[in-house]
Amino acid sequence: MIVIGGGLGGLSTGCYAQMNGYQSRIFEMHEIPGGCCTSWDKGDFTFDWCVSWLLGSGPGNEMHQIWLELGALQGKQMRNFDVFNVVRGRDGRAVYFYSDPDRLEAHLLDLSPTDAKPIRQFCRDLRKFRQCMAVYPFLTPMGLMGRLERWRTLAAFVPYINVIRRSMTTLMTDYSARFTDPLLREAFNYILYEYHPAFPVLPFHFQLASHANATAGVPEGGSLGLSKSVEERYLRLGGRITYNAKVEEVLVENDRAVGVRLSDGREFRADIVVSACDGHTTMMRLLGGRYLNETYERLYTETINEPGMLYPGYVTVFLGLDRPFPAGEPCSTYLLGEEEAAEFIGMGKPSMNVQFRSIHYPELSPQGSTVVFVSYFSDTDVWRKLSEGPEQRSRMHKGEEVHTLAVRRGRAYYAAKRQVRRAVTEFLDRQFPGLAEAVVARDIGTPLTQVRYTGNYDGTIAGWLPFVESAETVEEEVKKNGPVAPGLANFYLAGVWSSIGGLIRAAAAGRHVMQFICRDDGVEFTAGIDWSQPPPTHIVIPVGRRPAPSRIAPAPTVQESE
Repeated sequence: MIVIGGGLGGLSTGCYAQMNGYQSRIFEMHEIPGGCCTSWDKGDFTFDWCVSWLLGSGPGNEMHQIWLELGALQGKQMRNFDVFNVVRGRDGRAVYFYSDPDRLEAHLLDLSPTDAKPIRQFCRDLRKFRQCMAVYPFLTPMGLMGRLERWRTLAAFVPYINVIRRSMTTLMTDYSARFTDPLLREAFNYILYEYHPAFPVLPFHFQLASHANATAGVPEGGSLGLSKSVEERYLRLGGRITYNAKVEEVLVENDRAVGVRLSDGREFRADIVVSACDGHTTMMRLLGGRYLNETYERLYTETINEPGMLYPGYVTVFLGLDRPFPAGEPCSTYLLGEEEAAEFIGMGKPSMNVQFRSIHYPELSPQGSTVVFVSYFSDTDVWRKLSEGPEQRSRMHKGEEVHTLAVRRGRAYYAAKRQVRRAVTEFLDRQFPGLAEAVVARDIGTPLTQVRYTGNYDGTIAGWLPFVESAETVEEEVKKNGPVAPGLANFYLAGVWSSIGGLIRAAAAGRHVMQFICRDDGVEFTAGIDWSQPPPTHIVIPVGRRPAPSRIAPAPTVQESE
């Protein structure tokens, strides 16, 4: 078996392939594993880009079993916070979204007693969701469940059917409109850090319930540490992974996948090929658009270019500070005024998420220092119009072909990045006086940075956006026909483009695709937990409330010479 892509979807596919007696090899165009689940060094600091929470980090659900099977968590400390996110309004007030429904209810009632009815309803449903998480299915895809197993799954949900139906059929934008307090009316839309207008209430309950159950923490070692742990599990199982290896084409003979051709011309043969890389790249370039049924043709030629069908890209700013900032919170979303937001190139809704990341991962920066991670959803086309040259280019480096080296993007692009960095630093310095002069390391990425490192279409962070037409169409197609390219034998799809969602979905997709492959080959699927290392440990870190400052007017724009 050949697996294209060494992100978590590809690594997971390789692990489960090895567990089931297949000889697998992963080809990854980057120099390190993990894809989007990554970090990098900047001087003495490690800037961790991905994991702000990890669904399944704690026991009591099927998500946790998948991570243990992949060896992702063993021997690590899982860190949980008692507040999932703080939403800070323009008037200086703040909403602390405690994951514990009792604390959340008391806090919200204290903020707005007149909103008691929607507050109590939300927290009552959250309590139900905490119980529901134990029966939520992740181990077996619906398309492979027999009739009896489906009935058992549905029966387990009977006690929660009303709350699920209610939260699934109500958009959060509609639910939040029930609040009379203007801050609550807006803040509820930002529980999940950014504004998601197409999301129903369900994912908000799902996330807070997981967090309350201590199964949405962060793993010691961070994002790249998580990816490397899964890579080590794969190698221990006997798998092989080749880096700096960019697949250009899936080799096909008589409508059967027989191998891959790399960018350097080398060809490798296999009985089965699994693509766990970008969905558009897979269907339109690696397969040349030859194996599209009506559903996939519409998805990859029309739907993919419609607004709101893909998860957006991010602008991210990292700042390494040479001193601690104890008032900083693990995670806050700041609601901005239109004038403030204008300084942030490509920003959609006027908001940004600020994390004092060294609270998550103290081991990734020097003692007594701080890492701040700022992000906001961004329009990719804005950055594309500013950029010159190719978005990704392969070239020789030290005698080896490398595919993720920096490319020249032109003066306008770099000037825009400097403006964003300046705006972020000035904003944070107003919130935390002295921060600007403490900056000793910095880095900034745009959606085009994502394209360069992962090849993800339009810089999307997670493929199809859940709860909209694109995701629902993919889920129905996979449930009906499996994770395959129609008409092409011995070829399968893995990763978020076939399963919809974040890291746990990518990890589960590797398990699911191997269940389909084993069914097709008449092999009994098997998987086991890695007991070669000690189980993870768990701690809860309290998030202190800091006084609400009076809202400080934005500083005038500072011009910086080239």
